[in-house]
Amino acid sequence: MAPVSRAVTRPMTSPGAAKVPRRRAPVAVWRWVILLLAGAYFILPLATAQRFAGLSSFSSVFTQPGFAASLWLSAQLAIMTTLITLVLMVPTTIYVHLRLPRLRRVLEGITILPIVIPPIVLILGVLQVAPLWLKASQWLLGLEYVILAMPFAYRAIDAGLRALDLKTLTEAASSLGAGWVTTLWRVLLPNLGTALMSATILIVALVLGEFTMASLDLWVTFPVWIVQFDQLDAQMSVGASLFALYATWVILLAITLVGTRQARRTGRGEVTLFTATRIQTTVSES
Repeated sequence: MAPVSRAVTRPMTSPGAAKVPRRRAPVAVWRWVILLLAGAYFILPLATAQRFAGLSSFSSVFTQPGFAASLWLSAQLAIMTTLITLVLMVPTTIYVHLRLPRLRRVLEGITILPIVIPPIVLILGVLQVAPLWLKASQWLLGLEYVILAMPFAYRAIDAGLRALDLKTLTEAASSLGAGWVTTLWRVLLPNLGTALMSATILIVALVLGEFTMASLDLWVTFPVWIVQFDQLDAQMSVGASLFALYATWVILLAITLVGTRQARRTGRGEVTLFTATRIQTTVSES
């Protein structure tokens, strides 16, 4: 018998058969609609306020009496509040995450109190118990702003710590011979760059826009100056408000750019070789 050859069968396709076109993903028109509506929601009031104030009143804000003093006071309070809040909250939050994880709920409840309690109640209570020499100082207002900034700073830092393998980082630094201060400064803070940047932005925005405590404490910060000046010239007051809004945007944008560059240099979420080398150098020098 002759061997039977097995033929490979291929599907018959006609040369003129049309290819089935792929379905394109539908264009998300609703995204552009939401984006345009959100842009109009923010831009139209600014454009209307700018038209009401006029370019002349906007440019003449800088020459008004009390403008420079109130702006400088708000800037000082923003710097003071940011430094004190971060110095207090960063080590405390890290220590609770590492050594006392059961107290995280308690710390969350404590830090939420400044949002629940009205600012008027806080300032009246502080004025009743504060000594006279502190009442006469502008730093009392800065300490009150620290209390107001606690909820925002804690949640930003807590979110940054949750994104890290904190135990591994500290154990790796400890195996290289680093102490607590070196671990905090060389390892944890560089990895918390984004969280610290977010906390700083929230604190600065809070201080530059707070009115109630400053007015009751009889300090003319920039928001208080705007409200007082509104009784004299409405157009000039609107121009000052626009200047405060634009200046806040510029400050927050600068903070964001600096924090982003620093985060790109150091990296996030791991102990880099550069950090380990610096730890070893520090330990050997000490």
